[in-house]
Amino acid sequence: MIEKNPTAAGCDCCKKRVRDEKELRALKNRLSRIEGQIRGISGMVDSDAYCIDILTQVSAAQAAISAFAKELLSQHIKGCVVDDVKNDRLETTDELIRIMEKLMR
Repeated sequence: MIEKNPTAAGCDCCKKRVRDEKELRALKNRLSRIEGQIRGISGMVDSDAYCIDILTQVSAAQAAISAFAKELLSQHIKGCVVDDVKNDRLETTDELIRIMEKLMR
């Protein structure tokens, strides 16, 4: 469910997405794993690990971030975009196109 901050009328930057507990927990778990991967990479740099080993972990972290983005995008399309299209708020499709262009760079 999308909510807008009532104190910021017309401000798209203040949209919010209310997530159910299961969805929130899954996203937070993914982010915690990514955070751990990044800390691990930092530790590898501190301990003078071999470059290829660090790059392998960087690649794994990038894949994890990409998977997080895909999941979040899927949830956005199935929830926010569908709801907005049903309610004739078609500007959401333009917003979706813009973010997909950014993600595909």
